[in-house]
Amino acid sequence: MTPMNIEIWQGDITTLDVDAIVNAANASLLGGGGVDGAIHRAAGPGLLAECTALAEVRRGVRCPTGEVRLTAGHQLSARHIIHTVGPRWLGGNRDEAALLANCYWKSLQLAEQLELESIAFPAISCGAYGYPVHQAARIAVTECVSWQRSHRLPIRIILGGYNASTVQALQQAMRELTPPPPVAGSIPPTIQFQPLQAG
Repeated sequence: MTPMNIEIWQGDITTLDVDAIVNAANASLLGGGGVDGAIHRAAGPGLLAECTALAEVRRGVRCPTGEVRLTAGHQLSARHIIHTVGPRWLGGNRDEAALLANCYWKSLQLAEQLELESIAFPAISCGAYGYPVHQAARIAVTECVSWQRSHRLPIRIILGGYNASTVQALQQAMRELTPPPPVAGSIPPTIQFQPLQAG
């Protein structure tokens, strides 16, 4: 099996040249603040038009929490945008962890179906939705590591943070949840931690 390739990256996710970026969207898919607003601004008006055309599952909701929807990348370098709606943090007893895990797993599942090799995630739910960053980072890393252990695609997964504290939380989760460096003569680890510089 291809060695795992999970990277931690700090910077503006809209600049990444990958097959797909994941948008931490709201349920309407019509844009908002944070990474959602940044993606809509960078992708241009064609993204809003495509999102508006997507069917509502109920009034004002095109993508329920924990689900995913697909659009083109429009003016982004990324060919696709996978929109997912993370949970609002309500204390941890409203299935927040399972819903957040679904955001990562279903995004990866869709990327595999599209035969995409690279995907980049923002820190879903860690902005206005108030999810504790260290808990969210552990879920992000856990889901991505579990996925790559049993799936061929996507080969390259990027976990992005816009600020240093989010990146540090992701790095800590990677250290805690991935194997230690190999001892001489042992089998090499299957996960490669490759922090990138913002650029």
